[in-house]
Amino acid sequence: MKRILVTGGAGFISSNMIRYLLHETPHDVVTMDALTYAGNLANLADVNDHPRLRFIHGDIRDVADVTAALEGVDVIVNAAAESHVSKSITEGGAEFVTTNVVGTQVLLDAMRTNPVERFILISSSEVYGTAVTDPMDEDHPLNPRSPYAGTKAGGDRLAYAYWCTYAQPITIIRPFNNYGPYQHPEKVIPRFIIQALCDHPLTIHGDGHASRDWLHVFDTAEAITAACEVPVEGIVGETINVATGIDETVEQIADMILDSLGKPASLKRHVTEREGQVDRHIGSTDKAARLLGWRSQIPFAEGLERTIRWYRENPEWWQAVLASEQTAQAV
Repeated sequence: MKRILVTGGAGFISSNMIRYLLHETPHDVVTMDALTYAGNLANLADVNDHPRLRFIHGDIRDVADVTAALEGVDVIVNAAAESHVSKSITEGGAEFVTTNVVGTQVLLDAMRTNPVERFILISSSEVYGTAVTDPMDEDHPLNPRSPYAGTKAGGDRLAYAYWCTYAQPITIIRPFNNYGPYQHPEKVIPRFIIQALCDHPLTIHGDGHASRDWLHVFDTAEAITAACEVPVEGIVGETINVATGIDETVEQIADMILDSLGKPASLKRHVTEREGQVDRHIGSTDKAARLLGWRSQIPFAEGLERTIRWYRENPEWWQAVLASEQTAQAV
Protein backbone atom coordinates (compact mmCIF):
# COMPACT_ATOMS: atom_id res chain seq x y z
CA MET A 1 0.00 0.00 0.00
CA LYS A 2 1.28 3.46 -0.95
CA ARG A 3 0.47 7.01 0.07
CA ILE A 4 -0.17 8.94 -3.15
CA LEU A 5 -0.27 12.73 -3.44
CA VAL A 6 -2.59 13.86 -6.25
CA THR A 7 -2.22 17.59 -6.90
CA GLY A 8 -5.12 19.60 -8.30
CA GLY A 9 -7.43 17.05 -6.70
CA ALA A 10 -10.64 19.06 -7.15
CA GLY A 11 -10.17 19.17 -10.92
CA PHE A 12 -11.62 16.86 -13.55
CA ILE A 13 -9.03 14.14 -14.23
CA SER A 14 -7.60 14.30 -10.71
CA SER A 15 -10.95 13.95 -8.90
CA ASN A 16 -11.79 10.92 -11.02
CA MET A 17 -8.31 9.57 -10.34
CA ILE A 18 -8.88 9.95 -6.59
CA ARG A 19 -12.25 8.22 -6.86
CA TYR A 20 -10.61 5.34 -8.74
CA LEU A 21 -7.80 5.00 -6.17
CA LEU A 22 -10.23 4.95 -3.26
CA HIS A 23 -12.67 2.50 -4.86
CA GLU A 24 -10.31 0.18 -6.73
CA THR A 25 -7.06 0.14 -4.70
CA PRO A 26 -5.92 0.00 -1.04
CA HIS A 27 -3.75 3.14 -1.35
CA ASP A 28 -4.03 6.20 0.89
CA VAL A 29 -4.55 9.48 -0.95
CA VAL A 30 -3.46 13.01 -0.08
CA THR A 31 -4.71 15.73 -2.37
CA MET A 32 -3.95 19.43 -2.61
CA ASP A 33 -5.85 22.05 -4.60
CA ALA A 34 -5.72 25.84 -4.75
CA LEU A 35 -9.44 25.88 -5.72
CA THR A 36 -9.13 28.19 -8.72
CA TYR A 37 -11.85 28.24 -11.42
CA ALA A 38 -10.89 24.67 -12.45
CA GLY A 39 -11.02 23.30 -8.90
CA ASN A 40 -14.46 22.45 -7.53
CA LEU A 41 -14.92 20.74 -4.16
CA ALA A 42 -18.25 19.39 -5.43
CA ASN A 43 -16.14 17.09 -7.64
CA LEU A 44 -15.12 15.24 -4.47
CA ALA A 45 -18.42 15.43 -2.58
CA ASP A 46 -19.08 11.68 -2.72
CA VAL A 47 -15.63 10.76 -1.33
CA ASN A 48 -14.83 13.78 0.83
CA ASP A 49 -15.33 11.84 4.08
CA HIS A 50 -13.49 8.73 2.94
CA PRO A 51 -11.12 7.56 5.70
CA ARG A 52 -8.22 7.10 3.24
CA LEU A 53 -8.47 10.63 1.78
CA ARG A 54 -6.86 13.77 3.17
CA PHE A 55 -7.59 17.13 1.49
CA ILE A 56 -5.23 20.12 1.77
CA HIS A 57 -6.22 23.58 0.53
CA GLY A 58 -2.87 24.59 -0.91
CA ASP A 59 -1.03 25.77 -4.00
CA ILE A 60 1.71 23.87 -5.84
CA ARG A 61 3.44 27.22 -6.40
CA ASP A 62 3.87 27.65 -2.63
CA VAL A 63 6.94 25.92 -1.19
CA ALA A 64 5.48 25.66 2.33
CA ASP A 65 2.22 24.13 1.06
CA VAL A 66 4.10 21.59 -1.05
CA THR A 67 6.51 20.66 1.74
CA ALA A 68 3.62 20.00 4.13
CA ALA A 69 1.75 17.93 1.56
CA LEU A 70 4.79 15.71 0.84
CA GLU A 71 5.06 14.41 4.40
CA GLY A 72 4.96 10.61 4.31
CA VAL A 73 4.17 10.48 0.57
CA ASP A 74 5.49 7.65 -1.63
CA VAL A 75 4.19 8.81 -5.03
CA ILE A 76 3.46 12.26 -6.49
CA VAL A 77 0.92 12.52 -9.31
CA ASN A 78 1.10 16.12 -10.50
CA ALA A 79 -2.25 16.73 -12.18
CA ALA A 80 -2.62 20.38 -11.11
CA ALA A 81 -2.92 22.62 -14.16
CA GLU A 82 -4.56 25.62 -15.71
CA SER A 83 -6.19 23.85 -18.64
CA HIS A 84 -8.69 26.12 -20.40
CA VAL A 85 -7.25 26.50 -23.92
CA SER A 86 -9.55 29.35 -24.95
CA LYS A 87 -8.79 31.25 -21.74
CA SER A 88 -5.06 30.94 -22.45
CA ILE A 89 -5.68 32.45 -25.90
CA THR A 90 -7.93 35.33 -24.85
CA GLU A 91 -6.26 36.25 -21.56
CA GLY A 92 -2.64 35.31 -22.25
CA GLY A 93 -0.36 32.76 -20.68
CA ALA A 94 0.85 34.33 -17.40
CA GLU A 95 -1.28 32.25 -15.02
CA PHE A 96 -0.67 29.15 -17.12
CA VAL A 97 3.10 29.64 -16.86
CA THR A 98 3.04 30.02 -13.07
CA THR A 99 0.93 26.91 -12.47
CA ASN A 100 1.97 24.58 -15.28
CA VAL A 101 5.69 25.41 -15.28
CA VAL A 102 6.61 27.14 -12.01
CA GLY A 103 4.30 24.90 -9.96
CA THR A 104 5.93 21.85 -11.51
CA GLN A 105 9.37 23.26 -10.68
CA VAL A 106 8.40 23.82 -7.03
CA LEU A 107 7.24 20.21 -6.75
CA LEU A 108 10.38 18.90 -8.46
CA ASP A 109 12.68 20.87 -6.16
CA ALA A 110 10.71 19.83 -3.08
CA MET A 111 11.09 16.20 -4.13
CA ARG A 112 14.87 16.58 -4.18
CA THR A 113 14.87 17.35 -0.44
CA ASN A 114 11.87 15.10 0.36
CA PRO A 115 12.56 11.98 -1.75
CA VAL A 116 9.69 9.88 -3.06
CA GLU A 117 9.52 6.56 -4.88
CA ARG A 118 8.22 8.11 -8.11
CA PHE A 119 6.93 11.36 -9.60
CA ILE A 120 4.29 11.09 -12.32
CA LEU A 121 3.67 14.27 -14.30
CA ILE A 122 0.33 14.46 -16.08
CA SER A 123 1.24 16.25 -19.29
CA SER A 124 -1.04 16.52 -22.35
CA SER A 125 -1.24 15.41 -25.96
CA GLU A 126 -1.67 19.12 -26.77
CA VAL A 127 2.13 19.42 -26.56
CA TYR A 128 2.32 17.65 -29.94
CA GLY A 129 0.23 20.14 -31.93
CA THR A 130 -1.31 18.87 -35.16
CA ALA A 131 -0.36 15.30 -36.05
CA VAL A 132 2.63 14.99 -38.38
CA THR A 133 2.53 11.19 -38.21
CA ASP A 134 -0.42 8.85 -37.77
CA PRO A 135 -0.60 7.78 -35.00
CA MET A 136 1.52 10.12 -32.89
CA ASP A 137 4.02 8.21 -30.79
CA GLU A 138 6.05 9.59 -27.89
CA ASP A 139 8.86 10.73 -30.25
CA HIS A 140 6.50 12.93 -32.28
CA PRO A 141 7.79 16.54 -32.49
CA LEU A 142 6.49 18.95 -29.88
CA ASN A 143 4.72 21.78 -31.70
CA PRO A 144 2.30 23.32 -29.15
CA ARG A 145 -0.20 25.66 -30.78
CA SER A 146 -1.70 27.57 -27.84
CA PRO A 147 -0.27 29.26 -24.73
CA TYR A 148 -1.81 26.45 -22.66
CA ALA A 149 -0.08 23.79 -24.75
CA GLY A 150 3.20 25.71 -24.63
CA THR A 151 3.17 25.75 -20.84
CA LYS A 152 2.31 22.06 -20.66
CA ALA A 153 5.28 21.37 -22.94
CA GLY A 154 7.44 23.51 -20.64
CA GLY A 155 6.48 21.53 -17.53
CA ASP A 156 6.81 18.26 -19.45
CA ARG A 157 10.37 18.99 -20.56
CA LEU A 158 11.35 20.48 -17.19
CA ALA A 159 10.36 17.23 -15.48
CA TYR A 160 12.36 15.27 -18.04
CA ALA A 161 15.38 17.51 -17.39
CA TYR A 162 15.20 16.73 -13.67
CA TRP A 163 15.47 13.04 -14.52
CA CYS A 164 18.44 13.71 -16.79
CA THR A 165 20.22 16.11 -14.42
CA TYR A 166 19.37 14.81 -10.96
CA ALA A 167 18.33 11.19 -11.69
CA GLN A 168 14.94 11.90 -10.14
CA PRO A 169 12.30 9.12 -10.58
CA ILE A 170 10.25 10.94 -13.23
CA THR A 171 7.60 9.45 -15.52
CA ILE A 172 5.63 11.65 -17.92
CA ILE A 173 2.10 10.64 -18.90
CA ARG A 174 0.52 12.35 -21.94
CA PRO A 175 -3.23 11.71 -21.92
CA PHE A 176 -5.16 12.44 -25.10
CA ASN A 177 -8.51 14.25 -24.97
CA ASN A 178 -10.42 13.18 -21.88
CA TYR A 179 -14.15 13.29 -21.29
CA GLY A 180 -16.51 12.00 -18.62
CA PRO A 181 -18.27 13.03 -15.38
CA TYR A 182 -17.28 16.21 -13.54
CA GLN A 183 -15.67 17.84 -16.59
CA HIS A 184 -15.94 21.63 -16.65
CA PRO A 185 -18.62 22.88 -19.08
CA GLU A 186 -15.97 24.88 -20.97
CA LYS A 187 -14.81 21.62 -22.62
CA VAL A 188 -16.43 20.57 -25.87
CA ILE A 189 -18.24 17.35 -24.89
CA PRO A 190 -19.92 18.64 -21.70
CA ARG A 191 -20.60 21.94 -23.48
CA PHE A 192 -22.37 20.16 -26.33
CA ILE A 193 -24.36 17.97 -23.89
CA ILE A 194 -25.49 20.95 -21.81
CA GLN A 195 -26.32 23.03 -24.87
CA ALA A 196 -28.42 20.17 -26.25
CA LEU A 197 -30.18 19.57 -22.92
CA CYS A 198 -31.09 23.27 -22.79
CA ASP A 199 -32.10 23.41 -26.49
CA HIS A 200 -29.36 25.95 -27.09
CA PRO A 201 -27.22 26.00 -30.26
CA LEU A 202 -24.20 23.68 -30.28
CA THR A 203 -21.40 26.04 -31.29
CA ILE A 204 -18.82 24.31 -33.47
CA HIS A 205 -15.54 26.03 -34.32
CA GLY A 206 -14.89 26.13 -38.06
CA ASP A 207 -16.38 23.36 -40.18
CA GLY A 208 -16.11 20.73 -37.43
CA HIS A 209 -13.43 18.66 -39.18
CA ALA A 210 -10.96 18.84 -36.25
CA SER A 211 -10.59 15.37 -34.75
CA ARG A 212 -9.26 14.05 -31.45
CA ASP A 213 -8.42 10.77 -29.79
CA TRP A 214 -11.13 10.73 -27.07
CA LEU A 215 -10.41 8.86 -23.86
CA HIS A 216 -12.92 8.26 -21.08
CA VAL A 217 -11.53 9.58 -17.80
CA PHE A 218 -12.02 6.21 -16.04
CA ASP A 219 -9.61 4.69 -18.57
CA THR A 220 -7.14 7.48 -17.83
CA ALA A 221 -7.45 6.90 -14.08
CA GLU A 222 -6.71 3.21 -14.61
CA ALA A 223 -3.61 4.03 -16.69
CA ILE A 224 -2.25 6.52 -14.14
CA THR A 225 -2.88 4.02 -11.33
CA ALA A 226 -0.87 1.46 -13.30
CA ALA A 227 1.97 4.00 -13.48
CA CYS A 228 1.81 4.23 -9.68
CA GLU A 229 2.02 0.47 -9.24
CA VAL A 230 4.25 -1.13 -11.92
CA PRO A 231 7.93 -1.66 -11.04
CA VAL A 232 9.41 1.84 -11.01
CA GLU A 233 12.62 0.87 -12.80
CA GLY A 234 10.61 0.03 -15.92
CA ILE A 235 9.10 3.51 -16.31
CA VAL A 236 11.62 5.98 -14.86
CA GLY A 237 12.66 8.53 -17.47
CA GLU A 238 9.89 7.42 -19.82
CA THR A 239 7.19 9.43 -21.57
CA ILE A 240 4.00 7.45 -22.18
CA ASN A 241 0.93 8.29 -24.24
CA VAL A 242 -2.46 7.37 -22.82
CA ALA A 243 -4.75 7.09 -25.84
CA THR A 244 -7.21 4.88 -27.71
CA GLY A 245 -5.66 5.02 -31.19
CA ILE A 246 -9.01 6.11 -32.68
CA ASP A 247 -10.18 9.64 -33.47
CA GLU A 248 -13.61 11.26 -33.88
CA THR A 249 -14.36 14.68 -35.36
CA VAL A 250 -16.08 17.46 -33.44
CA GLU A 251 -18.91 17.38 -36.00
CA GLN A 252 -19.43 13.63 -35.43
CA ILE A 253 -19.61 14.15 -31.68
CA ALA A 254 -22.20 16.91 -32.01
CA ASP A 255 -24.31 14.60 -34.19
CA MET A 256 -23.99 11.69 -31.72
CA ILE A 257 -25.05 13.85 -28.77
CA LEU A 258 -28.02 15.33 -30.62
CA ASP A 259 -29.13 11.87 -31.76
CA SER A 260 -28.80 10.41 -28.26
CA LEU A 261 -30.89 13.20 -26.74
CA GLY A 262 -33.44 13.25 -29.56
CA LYS A 263 -32.57 16.81 -30.56
CA PRO A 264 -32.63 18.18 -34.12
CA ALA A 265 -29.49 18.70 -36.21
CA SER A 266 -30.66 22.29 -36.73
CA LEU A 267 -29.23 23.07 -33.26
CA LYS A 268 -25.71 22.96 -34.71
CA ARG A 269 -24.11 26.39 -35.30
CA HIS A 270 -20.73 26.84 -36.96
CA VAL A 271 -18.68 29.76 -35.66
CA THR A 272 -15.26 31.22 -36.47
CA GLU A 273 -12.37 28.79 -36.20
CA ARG A 274 -10.47 29.05 -32.91
CA GLU A 275 -7.01 30.57 -33.04
CA GLY A 276 -4.24 27.99 -32.81
CA GLN A 277 -6.62 25.16 -33.67
CA VAL A 278 -5.12 21.67 -33.82
CA ASP A 279 -6.48 19.72 -36.79
CA ARG A 280 -5.95 16.14 -35.69
CA HIS A 281 -4.80 14.12 -32.69
CA ILE A 282 -4.51 10.35 -32.67
CA GLY A 283 -2.20 8.58 -30.27
CA SER A 284 -0.02 5.50 -30.41
CA THR A 285 -1.00 2.97 -27.74
CA ASP A 286 1.94 0.56 -27.99
CA LYS A 287 4.19 1.99 -25.28
CA ALA A 288 1.44 2.12 -22.65
CA ALA A 289 0.60 -1.50 -23.41
CA ARG A 290 4.25 -2.51 -23.12
CA LEU A 291 5.27 -0.52 -20.01
CA LEU A 292 1.99 -0.25 -18.10
CA GLY A 293 0.14 -3.32 -19.32
CA TRP A 294 -2.72 -0.98 -20.16
CA ARG A 295 -5.06 -0.41 -23.10
CA SER A 296 -8.28 1.58 -23.23
CA GLN A 297 -11.32 -0.53 -22.31
CA ILE A 298 -14.20 1.90 -22.90
CA PRO A 299 -15.31 2.33 -26.56
CA PHE A 300 -16.16 5.92 -27.44
CA ALA A 301 -19.86 5.29 -28.15
CA GLU A 302 -20.30 3.60 -24.77
CA GLY A 303 -18.30 6.24 -22.91
CA LEU A 304 -20.20 9.06 -24.56
CA GLU A 305 -23.55 7.52 -23.61
CA ARG A 306 -22.38 7.16 -20.00
CA THR A 307 -21.25 10.79 -20.01
CA ILE A 308 -24.51 12.07 -21.51
CA ARG A 309 -26.42 10.14 -18.86
CA TRP A 310 -24.30 11.62 -16.06
CA TYR A 311 -24.86 15.22 -17.18
CA ARG A 312 -28.56 14.58 -17.72
CA GLU A 313 -28.88 13.10 -14.20
CA ASN A 314 -26.72 15.70 -12.42
CA PRO A 315 -28.00 19.12 -13.56
CA GLU A 316 -27.42 20.63 -10.13
CA TRP A 317 -23.65 20.09 -10.56
CA TRP A 318 -23.26 21.84 -13.92
CA GLN A 319 -25.86 24.50 -13.16
CA ALA A 320 -23.86 25.48 -10.08
CA VAL A 321 -20.64 25.65 -12.11
CA LEU A 322 -22.26 27.83 -14.76
CA ALA A 323 -23.85 30.09 -12.13
CA SER A 324 -20.47 30.53 -10.44
CA GLU A 325 -18.88 31.46 -13.79
CA GLN A 326 -21.59 34.05 -14.45
CA THR A 327 -21.13 35.55 -10.97
CA ALA A 328 -17.37 35.79 -11.46
CA GLN A 329 -17.79 37.53 -14.83
CA ALA A 330 -20.24 40.02 -13.34
CA VAL A 331 -17.85 41.10 -10.58
